[in-house]
Amino acid sequence: MRLTIVADDGSVSPAPERLASPSAWSLRPDDLAERARSAGVGGSAAHLFRQLQRVSTWRSGQPDVGREARRLLDGLDRSLPAIVDEAPSADGSVRMVLRTVDGHHIEAVHMPRPHVGTPRTTFCISSQVGCAMGCTFCATGTMGIVRNLSAGEIVGQVLALMAAKGPATGHQLNLVFMGMGEPLHNLDNVARAVEVLCDERGVGLSPRRITVSTSGLVPALARFAALPVRPLLSVSINATTDETRSRVMPVNRSFNLAALKAALRAFPFRRGEKVLLAYVLLRGENDAVEDVLRLAEFAAGLHANVNLIPLNEHERSTHRAPDDDWVATFSRHLYDALAARDFRGVLTVRNNRGRDARGACGQLVQGEPRRRRTGTTPGDDSDAGRVVDGAPGPPHRSR
Repeated sequence: MRLTIVADDGSVSPAPERLASPSAWSLRPDDLAERARSAGVGGSAAHLFRQLQRVSTWRSGQPDVGREARRLLDGLDRSLPAIVDEAPSADGSVRMVLRTVDGHHIEAVHMPRPHVGTPRTTFCISSQVGCAMGCTFCATGTMGIVRNLSAGEIVGQVLALMAAKGPATGHQLNLVFMGMGEPLHNLDNVARAVEVLCDERGVGLSPRRITVSTSGLVPALARFAALPVRPLLSVSINATTDETRSRVMPVNRSFNLAALKAALRAFPFRRGEKVLLAYVLLRGENDAVEDVLRLAEFAAGLHANVNLIPLNEHERSTHRAPDDDWVATFSRHLYDALAARDFRGVLTVRNNRGRDARGACGQLVQGEPRRRRTGTTPGDDSDAGRVVDGAPGPPHRSR
């Protein structure tokens, strides 16, 4: 059985959208300039954009704008997602629950890294309320899809976290779309949000400090590749045979491993760019010695790095994580198998942050699980390891 969002011809049905006024947070300087011309309002659109997007200029948690600017913004949605709950982790990260203006809840994770040479903070943010992909190891997948987040809600999510927890500027920020939702199922809104967040007159993020993760919606990869402001790409593999991957990731029933690898081979990588191949280790499901060899074969010939992720267990899934000794053994075997295939990337093992606060990869969820029909089955902040003479370095712990 295919995913319900995928038609027989391979086309993907869009997720529901919220009907609302245009958001002030999703407007670029040229949009503000056009709005000013139409309204006969003076002033600099670039200056107003800066006031909206740079939280360091805000007062009392809101942009500090003058009377003319308020006239220009009249009729626009200026609501930010409200932070309604926080769950701190012993490792310094914080899982944050945000409420949208129509009452839905989404989750994001604030992950500071103060004890490194260049201190940075990573935000793991959501792109949808719920998710249609139904991956059996992911808590968000039990919600089903509720609706897309708008570009303004995605930008607002980032600004709300910056205002509440820092950093005050984008120069110290990394962003990963690895929270709730499938970003490529909401690509229009994600792309607009990335454009706004990367504008140097606002937050000023580099696209190379933003990673968008996908479960493998193959038709959207070509659109993603053509984005004018394109972030880095991460793809969740999570199994090495179509039988297993279709069982744990229903997207594989429509776009299998061969189709996914073909799309990644055709992807127009920029100089020095690599895709991150994420592999969640599930005990007894995808962690056999045979999986090592098949995963190495999949990665061979791709411009890629590989990130192993021990499962973060939660009550909505029966999957369990391998023990630490087997994770270490699996990673050593994989390192050898990749080296034997002249793999030119880096192998890392993720040190999952926020697990004790239910904020680690695969644990974000809100509300009750959806009721599944009988017979159906329902996602990185990775430190780059060192490449030595073109071969992968030994497995590193990341995040």
